[in-house]
Amino acid sequence: MFNVNDKIDIKAYSNEADEHSYVENLEKIDTEDAKKLINVGVDTSEKDRAGTFIQKDRSVVHCKTCQDGVEIMGISEAEDTHPWLKDYFWKNVSASADEFTDSVAKNPHEGYFIRTNEGVKTEHPVQSCLYLSKEGFSQNVHNIVIAEPDSELHIITGCATAPHLVSGMHIGVSEFYVKKGAKLMFTMIHEWGDEVNVRPKTGITVEEGGIFISNYISLKPVGSLKMFPTTRLTGEGAIARFQSVLVASQESHIDVGGRVILDAPNTKAEIISRAITYGGTIIARGDLVGKYPGIKAHLECKGLILNDGLIHAIPELQGHVPGVEMSHEAAVGKIDQREIEYLMSRGLDEDEAISTIVRGFLHVDIEGLPEVLRKNLDDAITESQKDMM
Repeated sequence: MFNVNDKIDIKAYSNEADEHSYVENLEKIDTEDAKKLINVGVDTSEKDRAGTFIQKDRSVVHCKTCQDGVEIMGISEAEDTHPWLKDYFWKNVSASADEFTDSVAKNPHEGYFIRTNEGVKTEHPVQSCLYLSKEGFSQNVHNIVIAEPDSELHIITGCATAPHLVSGMHIGVSEFYVKKGAKLMFTMIHEWGDEVNVRPKTGITVEEGGIFISNYISLKPVGSLKMFPTTRLTGEGAIARFQSVLVASQESHIDVGGRVILDAPNTKAEIISRAITYGGTIIARGDLVGKYPGIKAHLECKGLILNDGLIHAIPELQGHVPGVEMSHEAAVGKIDQREIEYLMSRGLDEDEAISTIVRGFLHVDIEGLPEVLRKNLDDAITESQKDMM
Protein backbone atom coordinates (compact mmCIF):
# COMPACT_ATOMS: atom_id res chain seq x y z
CA MET A 1 0.00 0.00 0.00
CA PHE A 2 3.05 2.30 0.02
CA ASN A 3 5.74 3.41 -2.35
CA VAL A 4 8.28 6.20 -2.36
CA ASN A 5 5.82 8.48 -4.15
CA ASP A 6 3.53 8.33 -1.11
CA LYS A 7 0.67 6.77 -3.08
CA ILE A 8 -1.41 5.26 -0.33
CA ASP A 9 -4.96 4.19 -1.07
CA ILE A 10 -6.83 5.54 1.95
CA LYS A 11 -9.98 3.79 0.74
CA ALA A 12 -8.25 0.46 1.30
CA TYR A 13 -8.59 1.03 5.05
CA SER A 14 -11.71 0.81 7.17
CA ASN A 15 -13.15 3.77 9.07
CA GLU A 16 -15.21 1.54 11.35
CA ALA A 17 -14.13 -0.14 14.58
CA ASP A 18 -15.91 -1.66 17.57
CA GLU A 19 -16.25 0.38 20.73
CA HIS A 20 -13.86 -0.66 23.51
CA SER A 21 -14.84 -0.64 27.17
CA TYR A 22 -13.59 2.08 29.49
CA VAL A 23 -10.83 0.93 31.88
CA GLU A 24 -11.01 2.59 35.29
CA ASN A 25 -7.82 1.02 36.65
CA LEU A 26 -4.97 0.83 34.13
CA GLU A 27 -3.23 -1.89 36.13
CA LYS A 28 -6.08 -4.21 35.16
CA ILE A 29 -5.64 -3.64 31.44
CA ASP A 30 -4.96 -6.62 29.17
CA THR A 31 -1.41 -7.93 29.76
CA GLU A 32 -0.34 -7.73 26.11
CA ASP A 33 -1.73 -4.22 25.78
CA ALA A 34 -0.01 -3.17 29.01
CA LYS A 35 3.37 -4.35 27.72
CA LYS A 36 2.94 -2.30 24.56
CA LEU A 37 1.97 0.77 26.60
CA ILE A 38 5.05 0.44 28.80
CA ASN A 39 7.28 0.17 25.72
CA VAL A 40 6.12 3.60 24.54
CA GLY A 41 6.44 5.32 27.90
CA VAL A 42 3.02 4.83 29.50
CA ASP A 43 3.21 3.86 33.17
CA THR A 44 0.11 1.82 34.00
CA SER A 45 0.51 2.62 37.71
CA GLU A 46 0.19 6.33 36.77
CA LYS A 47 2.79 7.11 39.41
CA ASP A 48 4.53 10.46 38.89
CA ARG A 49 2.14 11.47 36.12
CA ALA A 50 0.04 14.64 35.91
CA GLY A 51 -2.60 12.72 34.00
CA THR A 52 -3.31 10.04 31.40
CA PHE A 53 -5.13 9.74 28.10
CA ILE A 54 -5.41 6.44 26.25
CA GLN A 55 -7.34 5.80 23.05
CA LYS A 56 -7.80 2.36 21.50
CA ASP A 57 -8.88 2.51 17.86
CA ARG A 58 -11.67 5.09 18.07
CA SER A 59 -12.54 4.71 21.78
CA VAL A 60 -11.23 6.70 24.73
CA VAL A 61 -10.56 3.86 27.18
CA HIS A 62 -8.93 5.86 29.97
CA CYS A 63 -8.74 9.56 30.79
CA LYS A 64 -7.60 11.01 34.10
CA THR A 65 -6.27 14.31 35.45
CA CYS A 66 -4.02 14.18 38.51
CA GLN A 67 -3.07 17.85 38.97
CA ASP A 68 -5.16 20.96 39.45
CA GLY A 69 -4.93 23.37 36.56
CA VAL A 70 -4.40 20.63 33.98
CA GLU A 71 -7.22 19.57 31.65
CA ILE A 72 -7.19 16.25 29.81
CA MET A 73 -10.14 14.88 27.83
CA GLY A 74 -11.25 13.45 24.52
CA ILE A 75 -11.53 16.07 21.79
CA SER A 76 -15.29 15.62 21.35
CA GLU A 77 -15.88 16.17 25.08
CA ALA A 78 -13.60 19.21 24.95
CA GLU A 79 -15.68 20.69 22.11
CA ASP A 80 -18.82 20.32 24.23
CA THR A 81 -17.12 21.70 27.35
CA HIS A 82 -15.40 24.68 25.73
CA PRO A 83 -17.36 26.41 22.93
CA TRP A 84 -14.33 28.68 22.36
CA LEU A 85 -12.24 25.69 21.29
CA LYS A 86 -13.68 25.91 17.77
CA ASP A 87 -11.38 28.90 17.23
CA TYR A 88 -8.36 26.58 17.57
CA PHE A 89 -9.54 23.89 15.17
CA TRP A 90 -7.65 23.76 11.85
CA LYS A 91 -5.82 27.01 12.61
CA ASN A 92 -2.28 25.55 12.58
CA VAL A 93 -3.07 22.75 10.12
CA SER A 94 -5.35 23.19 7.12
CA ALA A 95 -8.13 20.64 6.73
CA SER A 96 -7.63 20.86 2.98
CA ALA A 97 -3.84 20.44 3.05
CA ASP A 98 -3.98 16.95 1.53
CA GLU A 99 -6.03 13.77 1.42
CA PHE A 100 -4.89 12.79 4.92
CA THR A 101 -6.07 15.94 6.67
CA ASP A 102 -9.26 15.75 4.60
CA SER A 103 -9.82 12.22 5.89
CA VAL A 104 -9.49 13.37 9.52
CA ALA A 105 -11.84 16.31 8.92
CA LYS A 106 -14.51 14.09 7.37
CA ASN A 107 -14.08 10.92 9.48
CA PRO A 108 -12.65 11.93 12.88
CA HIS A 109 -11.97 9.27 15.52
CA GLU A 110 -11.50 11.31 18.68
CA GLY A 111 -8.03 12.46 19.78
CA TYR A 112 -6.98 14.34 22.90
CA PHE A 113 -7.30 17.84 24.32
CA ILE A 114 -4.61 18.78 26.85
CA ARG A 115 -4.34 22.21 28.43
CA THR A 116 -2.48 23.87 31.27
CA ASN A 117 -4.09 26.94 32.84
CA GLU A 118 -2.19 30.21 33.04
CA GLY A 119 0.81 30.03 35.37
CA VAL A 120 0.39 26.29 36.11
CA LYS A 121 3.53 24.18 35.99
CA THR A 122 3.11 20.42 35.81
CA GLU A 123 5.00 18.58 38.53
CA HIS A 124 5.13 15.42 36.39
CA PRO A 125 4.52 14.62 32.71
CA VAL A 126 1.11 13.99 31.22
CA GLN A 127 1.12 10.63 29.43
CA SER A 128 -0.96 9.67 26.41
CA CYS A 129 -1.20 6.77 24.00
CA LEU A 130 -2.94 6.31 20.67
CA TYR A 131 -3.28 2.55 20.21
CA LEU A 132 -4.25 0.68 17.06
CA SER A 133 -5.73 -2.80 17.46
CA LYS A 134 -8.17 -3.43 14.59
CA GLU A 135 -6.67 -4.96 11.47
CA GLY A 136 -6.94 -2.71 8.42
CA PHE A 137 -8.33 0.26 10.39
CA SER A 138 -7.41 3.87 9.67
CA GLN A 139 -7.23 5.72 12.99
CA ASN A 140 -7.98 9.39 12.27
CA VAL A 141 -7.37 11.57 15.31
CA HIS A 142 -7.31 15.30 15.95
CA ASN A 143 -5.30 16.52 18.96
CA ILE A 144 -5.14 20.02 20.41
CA VAL A 145 -2.63 21.07 23.09
CA ILE A 146 -2.66 24.52 24.69
CA ALA A 147 -0.03 25.81 27.11
CA GLU A 148 -1.54 29.00 28.47
CA PRO A 149 0.70 32.01 29.36
CA ASP A 150 3.55 31.32 31.79
CA SER A 151 2.61 27.65 32.18
CA GLU A 152 4.84 24.59 31.79
CA LEU A 153 3.70 21.28 30.35
CA HIS A 154 5.53 18.05 29.53
CA ILE A 155 3.72 15.39 27.52
CA ILE A 156 4.99 11.87 26.89
CA THR A 157 2.95 10.34 24.11
CA GLY A 158 3.30 6.83 22.76
CA CYS A 159 1.81 5.37 19.61
CA ALA A 160 1.70 1.62 19.17
CA THR A 161 -0.13 -1.33 17.66
CA ALA A 162 -1.50 -4.53 19.18
CA PRO A 163 0.81 -7.58 18.87
CA HIS A 164 -1.60 -9.36 16.50
CA LEU A 165 -2.03 -6.43 14.11
CA VAL A 166 -0.36 -6.71 10.70
CA SER A 167 -1.56 -3.70 8.71
CA GLY A 168 -3.29 -0.45 9.49
CA MET A 169 -3.00 3.29 9.21
CA HIS A 170 -2.67 6.18 11.64
CA ILE A 171 -3.37 9.77 10.66
CA GLY A 172 -2.83 12.16 13.55
CA VAL A 173 -3.53 15.86 13.16
CA SER A 174 -1.98 17.75 16.08
CA GLU A 175 -2.14 21.48 16.80
CA PHE A 176 0.03 23.00 19.50
CA TYR A 177 -0.40 26.49 20.94
CA VAL A 178 2.39 27.78 23.19
CA LYS A 179 1.31 31.10 24.66
CA LYS A 180 3.43 33.98 25.97
CA GLY A 181 6.14 32.80 28.37
CA ALA A 182 4.95 29.17 28.31
CA LYS A 183 7.07 26.04 27.88
CA LEU A 184 5.84 22.86 26.20
CA MET A 185 7.96 19.73 25.97
CA PHE A 186 6.56 16.95 23.78
CA THR A 187 8.25 13.55 23.80
CA MET A 188 6.87 11.08 21.27
CA ILE A 189 7.76 7.38 21.06
CA HIS A 190 6.51 5.31 18.13
CA GLU A 191 6.31 1.52 18.01
CA TRP A 192 4.25 0.56 14.97
CA GLY A 193 4.40 -2.53 12.76
CA ASP A 194 5.97 -3.81 9.56
CA GLU A 195 2.96 -2.93 7.40
CA VAL A 196 1.54 0.11 9.20
CA ASN A 197 1.47 3.46 7.39
CA VAL A 198 1.72 6.56 9.60
CA ARG A 199 0.97 10.14 8.56
CA PRO A 200 1.16 12.71 11.40
CA LYS A 201 0.24 16.28 10.40
CA THR A 202 1.39 18.87 12.92
CA GLY A 203 1.35 22.64 13.30
CA ILE A 204 2.83 24.64 16.18
CA THR A 205 2.59 28.32 17.14
CA VAL A 206 4.96 29.77 19.75
CA GLU A 207 4.30 33.24 21.11
CA GLU A 208 6.63 35.75 22.80
CA GLY A 209 9.12 34.12 25.18
CA GLY A 210 7.58 30.70 24.61
CA ILE A 211 9.57 27.47 24.29
CA PHE A 212 8.62 24.36 22.34
CA ILE A 213 10.78 21.23 22.62
CA SER A 214 10.04 18.13 20.55
CA ASN A 215 11.71 14.76 21.13
CA TYR A 216 10.87 12.05 18.61
CA ILE A 217 11.96 8.41 18.91
CA SER A 218 11.31 5.61 16.40
CA LEU A 219 13.41 2.49 16.88
CA LYS A 220 11.10 -0.31 15.72
CA PRO A 221 10.05 -1.42 12.21
CA VAL A 222 7.33 0.57 10.45
CA GLY A 223 5.86 0.19 6.98
CA SER A 224 6.08 3.87 6.21
CA LEU A 225 6.25 7.03 8.27
CA LYS A 226 6.12 10.53 6.87
CA MET A 227 5.89 13.71 8.92
CA PHE A 228 6.98 17.31 8.50
CA PRO A 229 5.67 19.55 11.30
CA THR A 230 5.66 23.30 10.76
CA THR A 231 6.48 25.61 13.67
CA ARG A 232 5.93 29.37 13.61
CA LEU A 233 7.84 31.50 16.09
CA THR A 234 5.61 34.55 16.15
CA GLY A 235 6.76 36.36 19.30
CA GLU A 236 10.04 37.93 20.35
CA GLY A 237 12.42 35.49 22.02
CA ALA A 238 10.44 32.38 21.08
CA ILE A 239 12.45 29.13 20.86
CA ALA A 240 11.90 25.78 19.11
CA ARG A 241 14.11 22.68 19.46
CA PHE A 242 13.58 19.37 17.65
CA GLN A 243 15.49 16.17 18.37
CA SER A 244 14.87 12.85 16.62
CA VAL A 245 16.33 9.36 16.95
CA LEU A 246 15.48 7.12 13.99
CA VAL A 247 16.23 3.48 13.17
CA ALA A 248 15.08 1.93 9.88
CA SER A 249 14.96 -1.83 9.48
CA GLN A 250 14.65 -3.62 6.15
CA GLU A 251 11.61 -2.47 4.14
CA SER A 252 10.92 0.45 6.50
CA HIS A 253 10.52 3.85 4.84
CA ILE A 254 10.94 6.82 7.20
CA ASP A 255 10.62 10.40 5.99
CA VAL A 256 10.94 12.71 9.00
CA GLY A 257 11.79 16.36 9.25
CA GLY A 258 10.42 19.74 10.20
CA ARG A 259 10.18 23.37 9.25
CA VAL A 260 10.65 26.28 11.67
CA ILE A 261 9.72 29.79 10.56
CA LEU A 262 11.53 32.40 12.65
CA ASP A 263 9.37 35.48 12.24
CA ALA A 264 10.14 37.66 15.27
CA PRO A 265 13.17 39.31 16.90
CA ASN A 266 15.63 37.16 18.88
CA THR A 267 13.96 33.87 17.98
CA LYS A 268 16.03 30.66 17.96
CA ALA A 269 15.60 27.21 16.43
CA GLU A 270 17.51 23.95 16.37
CA ILE A 271 16.80 20.69 14.52
CA ILE A 272 19.00 17.68 15.39
CA SER A 273 18.59 14.14 14.08
CA ARG A 274 20.41 10.85 14.57
CA ALA A 275 19.62 8.16 12.02
CA ILE A 276 20.66 4.54 11.53
CA THR A 277 19.57 2.25 8.73
CA TYR A 278 20.21 -1.47 8.44
CA GLY A 279 18.26 -2.06 5.25
CA GLY A 280 15.53 0.59 5.23
CA THR A 281 15.23 4.14 3.93
CA ILE A 282 15.51 7.30 6.02
CA ILE A 283 14.92 10.74 4.56
CA ALA A 284 15.97 13.34 7.13
CA ARG A 285 14.66 16.79 6.24
CA GLY A 286 15.06 20.15 7.88
CA ASP A 287 13.96 23.60 6.76
CA LEU A 288 14.80 26.76 8.69
CA VAL A 289 13.24 30.00 7.48
CA GLY A 290 14.74 33.21 8.83
CA LYS A 291 12.51 36.24 8.35
CA TYR A 292 13.89 38.66 10.94
CA PRO A 293 17.37 40.14 11.49
CA GLY A 294 19.29 38.61 14.39
CA ILE A 295 17.57 35.24 14.49
CA LYS A 296 19.73 32.18 15.22
CA ALA A 297 19.07 28.73 13.75
CA HIS A 298 21.00 25.48 13.30
CA LEU A 299 20.40 22.15 11.57
CA GLU A 300 22.35 18.97 12.27
CA CYS A 301 21.88 15.50 10.77
CA LYS A 302 24.15 12.54 11.36
CA GLY A 303 23.52 9.11 9.86
CA LEU A 304 25.05 5.64 9.98
CA ILE A 305 24.49 2.98 7.34
CA LEU A 306 24.75 -0.61 8.58
CA ASN A 307 24.12 -3.57 6.27
CA ASP A 308 23.05 -1.41 3.32
CA GLY A 309 19.99 0.87 3.25
CA LEU A 310 19.64 4.55 2.34
CA ILE A 311 19.95 7.78 4.30
CA HIS A 312 19.10 10.96 2.41
CA ALA A 313 19.78 14.17 4.34
CA ILE A 314 18.01 17.27 3.00
CA PRO A 315 18.96 20.37 5.02
CA GLU A 316 17.54 23.71 3.86
CA LEU A 317 18.18 27.24 5.03
CA GLN A 318 16.16 30.22 3.86
CA GLY A 319 17.37 33.65 4.83
CA HIS A 320 14.94 36.39 3.80
CA VAL A 321 16.64 39.45 5.31
CA PRO A 322 20.18 40.65 6.12
CA GLY A 323 21.49 39.81 9.58
CA VAL A 324 20.18 36.26 9.99
CA GLU A 325 22.55 33.71 11.58
CA MET A 326 21.83 30.25 10.19
CA SER A 327 23.95 27.11 9.78
CA HIS A 328 23.72 23.40 9.03
CA GLU A 329 25.89 20.29 9.04
CA ALA A 330 25.16 16.81 7.74
CA ALA A 331 27.22 13.62 7.75
CA VAL A 332 26.29 10.17 6.49
CA GLY A 333 28.60 7.17 6.48
CA LYS A 334 29.74 4.04 8.21
CA ILE A 335 31.34 3.28 11.55
CA ASP A 336 35.00 4.26 11.55
CA GLN A 337 37.12 1.09 11.56
CA ARG A 338 39.66 2.86 13.76
CA GLU A 339 37.03 3.28 16.48
CA ILE A 340 36.23 -0.43 16.32
CA GLU A 341 39.92 -1.34 16.51
CA TYR A 342 40.47 1.00 19.45
CA LEU A 343 37.64 -0.57 21.46
CA MET A 344 38.85 -4.07 20.55
CA SER A 345 42.27 -3.11 21.90
CA ARG A 346 40.51 -2.32 25.17
CA GLY A 347 39.20 -5.89 25.43
CA LEU A 348 35.90 -5.85 23.50
CA ASP A 349 35.20 -8.22 20.64
CA GLU A 350 34.09 -6.77 17.30
CA ASP A 351 30.34 -7.08 17.92
CA GLU A 352 30.65 -5.51 21.37
CA ALA A 353 32.72 -2.67 19.91
CA ILE A 354 30.14 -1.95 17.19
CA SER A 355 27.34 -2.15 19.74
CA THR A 356 29.09 0.38 22.00
CA ILE A 357 29.58 2.81 19.12
CA VAL A 358 25.95 2.49 18.02
CA ARG A 359 24.69 3.12 21.55
CA GLY A 360 26.81 6.24 21.82
CA PHE A 361 25.64 7.45 18.42
CA LEU A 362 21.96 7.06 19.27
CA HIS A 363 22.27 8.70 22.66
CA VAL A 364 20.59 12.09 22.70
CA ASP A 365 20.17 13.83 26.03
CA ILE A 366 16.42 14.37 26.27
CA GLU A 367 15.56 17.09 28.74
CA GLY A 368 13.05 16.18 31.44
CA LEU A 369 12.79 12.48 30.59
CA PRO A 370 11.73 10.51 33.70
CA GLU A 371 14.30 7.99 34.90
CA VAL A 372 12.02 4.99 34.28
CA LEU A 373 11.39 6.09 30.70
CA ARG A 374 15.08 6.79 30.19
CA LYS A 375 15.81 3.19 31.23
CA ASN A 376 13.08 1.93 28.89
CA LEU A 377 14.65 3.91 26.07
CA ASP A 378 18.08 2.44 26.83
CA ASP A 379 16.53 -1.05 26.80
CA ALA A 380 14.81 -0.30 23.47
CA ILE A 381 18.12 0.82 21.96
CA THR A 382 19.72 -2.41 23.20
CA GLU A 383 16.97 -4.48 21.56
CA SER A 384 17.31 -2.52 18.33
CA GLN A 385 21.03 -3.21 18.33
CA LYS A 386 20.35 -6.96 18.44
CA ASP A 387 18.19 -6.61 15.32
CA MET A 388 20.88 -4.57 13.57
CA MET A 389 23.61 -7.08 14.35
